Amino acid sequence: MAPFRPDNMPDTRMARPNLPAVLELLKPITWFAPMWAYGCGVVSSGLSIPSRWLEIVGGIILAGPLVCATSQAVNDWFDRHVDAINEPHRPIPSGRIPGRWGLYIACLWTGLSLLLAAILGPVVLAAAVVGLALAWAYSAPPLRLKQNGWWGNTAVASCYEGLPWFTGAAVMAGTVPDWRIVTLAVLYSAGAHGIMTLNDFKAIEGDRQLGVRSLPVQLGAAVAARLACVVMAVPQVVVVTLLIAWGRPVHAGLVALVLVAQGGAMVRLLQDPKGRAPWYNATGVTLYVIGMMISAFAVAPIVAASA
Repeated sequence: MAPFRPDNMPDTRMARPNLPAVLELLKPITWFAPMWAYGCGVVSSGLSIPSRWLEIVGGIILAGPLVCATSQAVNDWFDRHVDAINEPHRPIPSGRIPGRWGLYIACLWTGLSLLLAAILGPVVLAAAVVGLALAWAYSAPPLRLKQNGWWGNTAVASCYEGLPWFTGAAVMAGTVPDWRIVTLAVLYSAGAHGIMTLNDFKAIEGDRQLGVRSLPVQLGAAVAARLACVVMAVPQVVVVTLLIAWGRPVHAGLVALVLVAQGGAMVRLLQDPKGRAPWYNATGVTLYVIGMMISAFAVAPIVAASA
């Protein structure tokens, strides 16, 4: 059988992908995280939502269907040879995205992202440029940050949490957001590094065979799981402390309760990290993002009062 070479397939070179295949390539299920973080940014701005609904909708499209979708297309294109072995049913290795269409879609979506970001304002454009640069650097050579869990997880966490939060607030304010908003976005982005580590547990053996130095591969499952829990918890402790200092004790208490609930889930996770990482991603991570929105509501009146 001839080796898989999507950029050299004469029988499909002129073919075009159909819409279901393109949608599968762009992975809508992954859009929720940045869209939620963007929503946190909108809420945290403390500004009237109805007065800027058009910009808000544009930002939602930018965060999910454009920037996040771009990252998925870029990742699948540069992983096409690996996927041909491990996941041949995916759109590119299966031939449903023929020829170089995977690359074309990634480039087109990058351009559309930059165009919409420019319409939404210079600060939003700057954030989009950073996010798209990280998306390409994560998957594309020569950097290919995904080869190392420390750098790769940082890039993904920033794109999924910190940058969308910043963007949501920037869309509302029309300028660089209040420093308290930026602080929360950075803290929750740092914590999301641990979430990305847990996500790598599903591919430990494959990563080890392919030379991908994810943190579970580098540190072992038990140590990586403990590190992920610490990385997720510490920023939230800082958030609780800041909310108290900012005069929002009720919200601080709610975030603390959410963190305690995560702690209980973490105890169960650490008993079997490999087996229970998917379970934690469905429970502990849900609690994590609830805490994000609580924090956004907490800071909103403070930001509004200081505007």
